[in-house]
Amino acid sequence: MTINTKRGRQFDSSMQFFISKGWIEVLRIELLKGDITDLDIDVIVNAANSKLAGGGGVDGAIHRAGGPAIMAECDTIRSERGYLATGDAVITTGGLLKARYVIHTVGPIYSERNHSENLKLTDCYTNSLKLAQSYGLESIAFPNISTGAYGFPPEDAAILTLESVSDFLNSNPNHKFERILFISFDSKNHSIYQDLIKKYF
Repeated sequence: MTINTKRGRQFDSSMQFFISKGWIEVLRIELLKGDITDLDIDVIVNAANSKLAGGGGVDGAIHRAGGPAIMAECDTIRSERGYLATGDAVITTGGLLKARYVIHTVGPIYSERNHSENLKLTDCYTNSLKLAQSYGLESIAFPNISTGAYGFPPEDAAILTLESVSDFLNSNPNHKFERILFISFDSKNHSIYQDLIKKYF
């Protein structure tokens, strides 16, 4: 199944799950393969660096597509609170994106020796959901955080990601989320999520 966007691009939407209360559908979980900057959604999550200075991968793509307004707000946040700690999350405008907002979170650099640092990946997802919830947002899209230049093994990252989001939803039964997306730019990560997601939702 494909989903057409306003820009004419397509996403591979091979999996959707519906979580219900009684007969009422309350939440849709989706797996997509495509470009996160094309999503028409309340908020997308950016795998940022601690300086909030833009960079490569999804971080650079979001800043390029969203225009200077995103960086301007990142500059303000950095001047007020300094560098962002691993696992923390902040929110800015979506600029020129179709997404209304961007949540910027800093993933951990993978280490075979520092397990506690690796677990901060869960903070990225939990804090992003908390922040989106505090803004009353109902739909959110997550990229594959830390699996690129930060070297996190994709399957380990996917497990922590799905566990984090599932735990948050179970711990917050009165949440207002209606749609949560996990979007991968590459087939490898997408396939991993396809294999794992039914264990958590």
